[in-house]
Amino acid sequence: MLINNKIRSREVRVVDSEGEQLGVMLLEDALKIAQEKNLDLVNVAPQARPPVCRIMDFGRYKYEQSKRDKEARKKQKTTAVKEVKMRPGIDEHDFQVKKRNAVRFLENGDKVKVTIIFRGRQITHPELGRKQCKKMASELEEIATVEREPRMEGRNMVMFLAPR
Repeated sequence: MLINNKIRSREVRVVDSEGEQLGVMLLEDALKIAQEKNLDLVNVAPQARPPVCRIMDFGRYKYEQSKRDKEARKKQKTTAVKEVKMRPGIDEHDFQVKKRNAVRFLENGDKVKVTIIFRGRQITHPELGRKQCKKMASELEEIATVEREPRMEGRNMVMFLAPR
């Protein structure tokens, strides 16, 4: 934002600190009015013809703007993608441990990437990996939806689950 002497237009439309329009005037006159009130002349709409300038305390404006931005960032929820890795021949107990981890991730609001890792000749039986993915999806159907169906990516099968 351009302020005070950095404004390069000859004529500007001026709005005072209360929001009242003072009209179109020469830049020098607008600067003089702002200096009399011990405030800054801020170019708020440089694309307009003539540019719109507001008389305000620029330091206070920047401070309030940063507070608003900080508040908006607090309200944003970032969803991370957590990964659960398994093998196609995983035992039942190990599967339940992976399922508990996935439940914990989903309850925290994160997405879960279920990865089935194929090693050696296991790659010739992708149906075993698909079976594990379907089992995980069916056991988590109350708290999660399948965002992306199981799909092969190189030697891995990947499926994404999103919290409900």
